[in-house]
Amino acid sequence: MKDPRLIIKKALLSEKGSLLKEKENKYIFVVDKSANKIEIKKAIEILFKVKVKDVKTMVNHGKIKKVRFGLEGPKPDWKKAIVRLEKDNSIEIFEAV
Repeated sequence: MKDPRLIIKKALLSEKGSLLKEKENKYIFVVDKSANKIEIKKAIEILFKVKVKDVKTMVNHGKIKKVRFGLEGPKPDWKKAIVRLEKDNSIEIFEAV
């Protein structure tokens, strides 16, 4: 298994993520594109010392954005994972202000 810090890149802090955390005990992370669900589950359990119930993943394709001088360039594709924890587990994620 790869190093867990290479699999989990960062936590996604958004309004939708906050609602999922409060209602369903789910957390959203940006993960390595080559990581599978089993690797993501083990990495979360090792890094945060919690029990993971299930993992859902999706690949978000990069959009075409305008860059300098009216040219268009693609943004990179990225993968996110929605991780649901067991009932009594939680993760403290601090937002940098």
